[in-house]
Amino acid sequence: MLEYSENKAIEYINGLSHSGKPVKDLTRIRTLLAALGDPQDRLKFVHIAGTNGKGSMAQMFSEVFTAAGFKTGLFTSPYIIKYSDRIKVNGENIPDRELSALADRVRDTVSTLPCREDFSQFEITQAIAFLYFLQEQCDIVVLETGMGGLLDCTNAVKTPILTVIGSVDYDHTAVLGNTLEEIAFQKAGIIKPGVPCVLSAGNAPEVISIVRKKAEENGSRLVIPDTELLRVISCGCFGSEFEYRGKLFRTSMGGAHQITNAMSVIEGISLINGGGTISREKTLCSEISYEEAAQAIERASIPGRIQIINRQPLTILDGAHNPDGIAALADVVSHCGKEKCTAVIGMCRDKNIREAVANLIPFVESFITVDGFSERAESKEVLSEMINSIGGKALPAQHDIPQEIRNMQQNNPDGLNLICGSLFLATYVINAGI
Repeated sequence: MLEYSENKAIEYINGLSHSGKPVKDLTRIRTLLAALGDPQDRLKFVHIAGTNGKGSMAQMFSEVFTAAGFKTGLFTSPYIIKYSDRIKVNGENIPDRELSALADRVRDTVSTLPCREDFSQFEITQAIAFLYFLQEQCDIVVLETGMGGLLDCTNAVKTPILTVIGSVDYDHTAVLGNTLEEIAFQKAGIIKPGVPCVLSAGNAPEVISIVRKKAEENGSRLVIPDTELLRVISCGCFGSEFEYRGKLFRTSMGGAHQITNAMSVIEGISLINGGGTISREKTLCSEISYEEAAQAIERASIPGRIQIINRQPLTILDGAHNPDGIAALADVVSHCGKEKCTAVIGMCRDKNIREAVANLIPFVESFITVDGFSERAESKEVLSEMINSIGGKALPAQHDIPQEIRNMQQNNPDGLNLICGSLFLATYVINAGI
């Protein structure tokens, strides 16, 4: 038996393949879940996919459901501070004892299966999460996909009350496809027969077309937030205030993209209210109120997403790592009211680095490139050369990451200081206590 400690659970999970054996269908995860008693079939889900925005929307939905009195499970990836923050109930991480005990149960079950050598870390973590959510008798689970949708192991769920697709852009192209149509097809794979779907505003026409076709095939109502009904009052790195459908909302997470995410959540809650798909017996209410939703959306925050880690000098930590995400970060930079912006940046070699960084170069005076925060990190020398080759100004770090951040802040006390390029870098910075 595993000892009851997170370290033992993580040791088991980390001993598995990062991506597992390539899949062509969901047979493997369904086999495991069936052997565990199909916990997912006794849970209700809001299932969220998308290239960007899905983590923020998941947090907003979780806050809304919790505020409304539901026992709410939340499954996200990747973790930012510690592994257990991927599995939460009412905002609290799964306790180490439960994580280890359930990892033990899943490990023992996996050992009996013919495909036992094929599982990924993500699949095992998902199985642990489903068991924990059932054990805790969650009323609703907010479920974020890992990659894609159609063949993502989270798509083993049969009982979503709502599906949500955020911004769709180029990422993981080696797996999901090289065109927006191919990527959108994978994301749209989470749409289920008769289950309403929200598609975030601002997606490309080809994405909308693919998602709409999939929704029609499944008899699913598709809602795209109407930007004509949006009035932005203020928007910046410290949050936003806006009216949508005549009602006032605020976000504490910075950037215009969080308004887009919030609009999708607002429409999703409206669909859930209209469908009466969550039992309200405990609270004797028929709907999630505007007040509950508005307060929860404002409260929602995620480490490493336009996170203000210092106000003087102003320092923002952001884990955006693909072209669309870094474009959203660039928009925040352009509206923060600071004349000079410098950045410590690190990126992973499997990302579209050139296109992503190109979105940021017009707003950043100089970059210091770093590595060492992940085994997948591009070398600081190569990253620096790439930035310089497309018109930026970059130098590889001469010191460790904490010292480079301190140097940047000292050299730019009145401007904006960025730490960006990777969620792995964001995790490193947070855990280093910078």
